Amino acid sequence: MSAYYEFKLPAKILSGDGALEHIPHELDSLGAHRPLLLSDQGLEQVGTVKIVQAALRQGGMAAAETFCRIPPDSSIQVVNQIAGLYRQAQCDSLIAVGGGSVIDTAKGVGMVLAQAGSDLLDSAGCEVLPRGAHVPFVAVPTTAGTGSEATLVAVVANPALQVKMEFLSYHLLPDVAVLDPRMTETLPPRITASTGFDALVHAIEAATCLQRNPVSDSFAERAIRQITQSLPRAVKNGRDRRARMAMANGSLLAGAAFSNSMVGLVHAIGHALGGVCHVAHGDAMTILLPAVMQYNLDKCRERYGELLLHVAGPEVYAATPAAQRAQKTIDTLKALRQELADATGLPTTLSQTGRVKQEDFEAVARTALNDGAIIVNPAEADYDEILGILKEVWA
Repeated sequence: MSAYYEFKLPAKILSGDGALEHIPHELDSLGAHRPLLLSDQGLEQVGTVKIVQAALRQGGMAAAETFCRIPPDSSIQVVNQIAGLYRQAQCDSLIAVGGGSVIDTAKGVGMVLAQAGSDLLDSAGCEVLPRGAHVPFVAVPTTAGTGSEATLVAVVANPALQVKMEFLSYHLLPDVAVLDPRMTETLPPRITASTGFDALVHAIEAATCLQRNPVSDSFAERAIRQITQSLPRAVKNGRDRRARMAMANGSLLAGAAFSNSMVGLVHAIGHALGGVCHVAHGDAMTILLPAVMQYNLDKCRERYGELLLHVAGPEVYAATPAAQRAQKTIDTLKALRQELADATGLPTTLSQTGRVKQEDFEAVARTALNDGAIIVNPAEADYDEILGILKEVWA
């Protein structure tokens, strides 16, 4: 555990039934009245965007402009295009309604606007972004997975280099995070499982990486308990509001944890698989977690043993000999993954994604080595060791 640590979660959290209807008041308190509403075509088609628009109208506010063409893996070009639209429409704030891609795109737009620029690449670099102009920002997650509404991280694709670029700054954190059960009720079981496992990986890596601290541990451990208990229920019945809210809050807790302690090798390889092979991020996390935990086991045996309490509950923890708890944690997570795979078709190997070829492994390994998440992984990993993990999770 880090001897010195910092922790920041400035977002005001609105959580529960009717949370959406509070957005106009929050924007008004930030001096904003002409928001740009950002989302994607899928959420527009299923009516999620209309729910948010109706909530705004109920509070006497309407979006000055709406953009619903953000792709699943948003890019620098999309960010720059939206920043231009924001200025053209004379907007004064951002509302992001969506998953990680939408919220991260909004963060990118905020970066461009805050720095009075026109190209996101001008802000590239780790934790070098100055405050700049304040762009009021409300994040409304529609998946319980990325935790982007509570993180200082934005991941945006650079198609020219086939990489997903990470931008880190405390200035990326939203002013308001809105967790409303209406936003995830229509999420299909397959996506519920994938994004939920992503949130679980955030919590586990936050609880075990080199920068973990007492506050992030508290957030991560609570997130692990909520997600492992609620995810199967949310997958089985999407209208289970208690499960949906538990997942939404668990995802936020996990996001806040890793935003302040960072993630590790699962994310380093997962980002590379996304950039090189376009594997969905949640799927990559699902496939990689057990293998990377096994790789880290010698360095994390004690900590993994402690996490069994949160992964499996007090009865299993008490019944498992101390020397076996770490492996039991990994095995329990593998069993949860298989349960979700059986229920939804979630891939558990790279070959099942249909997007990865074995000849891609070398490019993925090289890309992973340059990912910032690898720095705080508890066990060092070189090129050959990453290749070994990729081969292990192939089939």
